Amino acid sequence: MPGPPPRPPAPAAAPLRADGAGLAPLLASRRVILCVGCGGVGKTTTTAALGLAAARRGKRVLCLTIDPARRLSQSLGLEEMKTEAQTIEPALFARAGLDVPGSMTVMMLDTKSTFDSLIESLAPSPEQRDRILGNVLYKYISTSLAGTQEYMAMEKLYAVRGDPSYDLILLDTPPTANALDFLDAPERLVGAIDSAATRWFVQAFQSSGKLSLSLLARSTAAVLRGIGKLTGSGFLEQVAGFISEMNAVFGSWKQRADAVAAALRGPDVAYVLVTTPDPLCVREVLYFAERLRDQQMRRDAFVVNRVHPVYGDLPGAAEIAAALDRTGLALAAGAAERLLQAAADESRMGKLDQLNLIALEAALEDEQSGGSLRADVPAFPYDIHDIAGLARIADVLAP
Repeated sequence: MPGPPPRPPAPAAAPLRADGAGLAPLLASRRVILCVGCGGVGKTTTTAALGLAAARRGKRVLCLTIDPARRLSQSLGLEEMKTEAQTIEPALFARAGLDVPGSMTVMMLDTKSTFDSLIESLAPSPEQRDRILGNVLYKYISTSLAGTQEYMAMEKLYAVRGDPSYDLILLDTPPTANALDFLDAPERLVGAIDSAATRWFVQAFQSSGKLSLSLLARSTAAVLRGIGKLTGSGFLEQVAGFISEMNAVFGSWKQRADAVAAALRGPDVAYVLVTTPDPLCVREVLYFAERLRDQQMRRDAFVVNRVHPVYGDLPGAAEIAAALDRTGLALAAGAAERLLQAAADESRMGKLDQLNLIALEAALEDEQSGGSLRADVPAFPYDIHDIAGLARIADVLAP
């Protein structure tokens, strides 16, 4: 079977200039921003911080998140993230001393409801829609099949992309083993439907409305009879019925998947690759960058989270002790020595971070088409648990 045709080059986007503004040029020039990276690098927090930075610039922002950490929900003043759109109360920003002329809305992706909406829009008739939605196999596929979450994240993004209620849409991509699985998700799900195995079932089911093994080759029929003994014939009827019904919407679904794949390469879409200085994370983000290049997509920006500082010459313990005395704080004996040791340890970690990031710096120097933006977020000594903390990250990402 021939492979897919090569993709056309991505449409050219406006050149980006940082000029000390961090990722602000992306917020000003793109409609959709996808944050990409492996798990545990601060991707969800980066998404929310960019959303807050855009709202402070007067944008109406929608942040789509995947299974966010509870402390992020709390930092936005929410008891929990919901699958319905929730607009952050302006009073929350005011209490934190923030001027936010725009708005910030957050929504957690619900894979099944997104899949249901897609079927409702593509089914040729209400009867076929109801048969698909009520099928046992569909209920499994819409929640558990590998690749479904990634595709539905892209489908939801595509659906809200045209919503005039928002100026900017940010997506926290799914935390999969391969952070770029979503790029192939439309083609993979279409391929699962348009396969030799599904055509067997369609052929055996459509003539009579029941599974007819006599219509299949002997070897195929024998295999299916064996499966039927293990699972029961009712299961095979469900499989055949589901595939037959999905065959009716296949043409529309393929067109939709092609449109989703094309939208991911549009000039209004930006990709922000998120990492930490950890060598494994750096290696993964560079792999993601190459994969984007192979897919004819841009690497618009890199965010490096949890970067430790490198200090210059540190004062001596006596000088630190004198400074502590001037504060009037009652500190235990040896506090100056411990502070000095802590600063020296932090500086050593910063130097190690610099070494680990050499490969990323080399890749950025080798960038084509004007290069990618980069923002380094310092390693804060606390978790981000309120809107003020999120604003500090936003100030780093887009001053």
